[in-house]
Amino acid sequence: MGLREKINADIKDALKSGAKDKVSALRMLSAALKNKEIDKRRPLTEEEVIETIRTLIKQRKDSIEQFTKGGRQDLADKETAEVAFLEVYLPQQLTREELEAMVREAVAQTGAQGARDMGKVMKALVPMAAGRADGKLLSELVKIALG
Repeated sequence: MGLREKINADIKDALKSGAKDKVSALRMLSAALKNKEIDKRRPLTEEEVIETIRTLIKQRKDSIEQFTKGGRQDLADKETAEVAFLEVYLPQQLTREELEAMVREAVAQTGAQGARDMGKVMKALVPMAAGRADGKLLSELVKIALG
C-alpha cells in the first residue's frame, strides 16, 4: 500500500472513530497532495508526497512558534496535534548519534578544514541523510564539527 492509499485509509478510520482533529489534519494533507498533483499534472511520487508532508510540518512548527509568542496556547496545542498526526507518515528519523557519525564521515570525505567549508560538507551530507533528518539539526552538527 502506497503512502497516498494509507492516508486515505486513515481518513476513513478517523471518520469512523469520530476523531475530528485527526480527520481535519488528514483532510488538509490530502488537499495539499491533490493540489500538488494538479500543479504537476501527474500523480506524485512517494518522495514528492513525503516532501509535501515535510513542508506542512515545517509550516505547523512555524505557526506553533508564532502562536506561543502571541500567547495563544490553544492554537499552538492544535498545531502540535496536527504535527503529531502528520509525522506518522514520515520515514524513521535518524538519531543524533547516527547523524554525528554521518557528519564526521562527510567532513572526512570532503577534507573540510573550517567553517568556510560548511557548504561542501552540507552538500555531501544532505543526500546521505536522504530526508531522514531535520536540516537545522544537520547544520548545527556540522558547525560543531567544523568549529
